[in-house]
Amino acid sequence: MPENAPTPAIRDVRMRGFSHRATVATALAWLDAHTELLASEPVALADSVGRVLVIDIVSDFDVPTFSRSMMDGFAVQAADTLGAAPYNRLPLRIVGEVFPGAAIDTQVQSGEAVKIMTGAPIPSGADAVLPAEKVDIEEDRVLALGDVSPGKHIGLPGEDIKVGTTVLSAGRRLRPQDVGVLSSIGVAEVAARRKPRVRIVVTGNELLPPGSKPEGCKIVDANSPMLAGLVERDGGIAINPGIVSDNPDAILEALRDDADVILVSGGSSVGQEDHAPALVAQHGELGIHGVAMRPSSPAGMGVLDGRLVFLLPGNPVSCLCAYDFFAGRAIRSLGGRRADWPYQTQQLPLRRKLVSTVGRLDYARVQVIDNEIEPLAISGASILSSTTRADGFVLIPEDSEGYAGGTNVTVYLYDS
Repeated sequence: MPENAPTPAIRDVRMRGFSHRATVATALAWLDAHTELLASEPVALADSVGRVLVIDIVSDFDVPTFSRSMMDGFAVQAADTLGAAPYNRLPLRIVGEVFPGAAIDTQVQSGEAVKIMTGAPIPSGADAVLPAEKVDIEEDRVLALGDVSPGKHIGLPGEDIKVGTTVLSAGRRLRPQDVGVLSSIGVAEVAARRKPRVRIVVTGNELLPPGSKPEGCKIVDANSPMLAGLVERDGGIAINPGIVSDNPDAILEALRDDADVILVSGGSSVGQEDHAPALVAQHGELGIHGVAMRPSSPAGMGVLDGRLVFLLPGNPVSCLCAYDFFAGRAIRSLGGRRADWPYQTQQLPLRRKLVSTVGRLDYARVQVIDNEIEPLAISGASILSSTTRADGFVLIPEDSEGYAGGTNVTVYLYDS
């Protein structure tokens, strides 16, 4: 089927299996076509680190707004220091002192000096600052031991930022230093892209809440804390009220949560209790169900009540993989961030061959050992510990049978 062809009508696949799996490219194309930027909202400067600007920030002020001293020393007329040296000490009368944040009315005349601290405004009449290490002080006078040129050690108005300068552009994700600059030009709040609200719907009567002790035939929910961390990483707000029972009415109520994105973990495949796909298809649009990839082949996505719904497999590695490929991309895009993965990459050789099957994309967890890639496993979708042992992952495209040992491949690193 061509990549851009319409997705076939979705049928109820419970207990029947998938008759068709979309390629990853098809799934991504569907996703990007259904992802729009969220609106903007005012955000206090103190809360703006990590937020994405909606409009350009243009300065209404010069920074600094006044001429200031860049050294501790004495504000002087440069001409009065001409020829000064340790063996030719030139006297200047001290007529005042000025500190940061305070002005001084005294005008510096020829033969005079004002004691000045770093950051203090330059008094009228002075055109240079003689550093403290270039003077000797004798009661009410200072002896210049070296000369300075006009403008020396003076910061001029607008030297850092001039009025009318575009300081930061729309689309920028604010860093701590960006917020510092915004504060310096008098910005109290910014118009930022709203953070996506993401409801995590974990289903399964066999699950115990996170933090519980495993007991009997029940297992502890590992997916919701993992997903919450991933959502926060990608700029979203995770909402997780707790485990939802394997009941169609309860699941539908959760799917209709007032959020921007719904993540359903579990109940997304073809089992008898996998209700979520049918509910999305019945009450909204199930655009994708089943993807030609390993792990995460049961993944799906759709739209319900105007919000994106992602069907993530219950197996932890599959859940992580499907989130990374699809849900994380949407959350980042909705909030104005780059859609691409937030992972650094390296080109490194494989220690041994990495085998795949033509017709599907494989997400292979790997370790980096002595600047070589050691494959861990590309099977075992329930082995979450394989991701903690892994330094990252390698993608094997659907048209490849894998890579021979020694091949240089791209590894996506979980850590920076």
